[in-house]
Amino acid sequence: MGDNSTAFSLPQPHLQRTKLCELKDSELDQSYVAKRDQLKELVSSITRPKIVQGKLLNGQEFVSFLEQILEALNKGEIPSTGSLVEVFNKVIVERCLKVYSGKMERLGLPVNLDKLQESHEDAKDKARELFEKQHFGRHHATQSGLKLDDEIQKIYRNIQLANEYQSSKLCEARYSDCEDKMDHLQVLRLPSMAKFNAGFLQCNQSFEKECVGPAKASYEQRMSKMLGRSKALFIKEYNNRLFNWLVTFALVMVVVGRFVVKFLLLEVGAWIMFIFLETCTRMFWSAESLYYNPAWHLIVSVWETIVYSPLLDLDRWAIQICIFIAAFIIYWRCYGSRRKRSGRSLLPLYTRGGSNRPRSD
Repeated sequence: MGDNSTAFSLPQPHLQRTKLCELKDSELDQSYVAKRDQLKELVSSITRPKIVQGKLLNGQEFVSFLEQILEALNKGEIPSTGSLVEVFNKVIVERCLKVYSGKMERLGLPVNLDKLQESHEDAKDKARELFEKQHFGRHHATQSGLKLDDEIQKIYRNIQLANEYQSSKLCEARYSDCEDKMDHLQVLRLPSMAKFNAGFLQCNQSFEKECVGPAKASYEQRMSKMLGRSKALFIKEYNNRLFNWLVTFALVMVVVGRFVVKFLLLEVGAWIMFIFLETCTRMFWSAESLYYNPAWHLIVSVWETIVYSPLLDLDRWAIQICIFIAAFIIYWRCYGSRRKRSGRSLLPLYTRGGSNRPRSD
C-alpha cells in the first residue's frame, strides 16, 4: 500500500519566508523548485478534466459553475429530499383526483341531492383509500392529504352546479311539455272532461317521474299552479262549449231530417231539442242552475260516453267520421232511391207528389 502513495515533502524554498511572494524562481532553493515542478506534474496526471454539458471547463469556468450551483442551492431550485417527496405525493394526488372524477362522471346528471351526496362520499372514500396506500412520507403526506380534500371539494362544488343546471333544464322541458299539452286540451274540437282528466293525470305523472334533482321542488310549485289554472279554465268553458255543441247538433239534425233523409220524426225531435235548449233553459233556469241540474248531468254523462272512451277518441277521428257519414249520405241519396221498395215504410216520410188514389164520391 505504501508504493501507491503519492505524498512527498517539499523543502523550504527560502530562509526569508516573509518575502517569498517577491522572490523569483532563480532566487529560491533549487531543490524546492525541482520538487514543485514534480508536484505540478503529479497533480496534472491524477486530475481529470471537468466536463459540464459536454464542454471541458478550465479553472475560471469551473469556479463560475460552482457559483451558479451555490446560488441555486440558496434559492431552493435544486431538489432536496423534501421537495422530491412533495413531487411524488403530488402525482399521487392527481391520480386520486382522476379516480374521484371518474366515479362521479359515471353518475349521470341530474340526480337527487341525497344520491349525489352518497356518490360523493363513496368516491371520496375510494380516492382517500388510494392515497393512503401510495403516499410517501409523514409530514408531507399530511399536507398532500389536505390538498387532496380541497381539490375534491372544488370538483364537488362544480358537480353540484352542473347538477342544478341539468335539473333546471330537464324540469323546464317537462314543464313546457305539460303546458303545451294543457293548452291543446283547452281547444278540443269536442270538449271532453274525461279526456282532459286523462291528459291532466298523464302530464302530472310524467313530470313527477322525469323531473329530478334540486330544481324539482320549485318546478313542482309552478306545475301545481299551472295545472290548477288550466283545470279551472277548462271547467269554466266546458259547460258553455257543450251547450253550444248541443244547439249546433240540434240544428244540424233539423237540416238532415228535413232535406237529406227527409225523416219527419228526426226533424221533429231535433226541433224539440233545439227549442228546449234555447227557450226552456233560458226561461226557467239560469246558466248556473242548468249546469247543476240532474238532467244536465245525465246529458253530460251520455256526451262523455260518446265522445271519449278507451276504444274511441271521437275528437281525434271527428273529421274522418264526418267524411264517412257525408259519403254514406251521398251514396244513399244517389243510389238508394233507385231501388224498388217492396212495401210502404212504417215511418212517416216526406213524399214529393200527392196520392194517386181516386177521390170517392
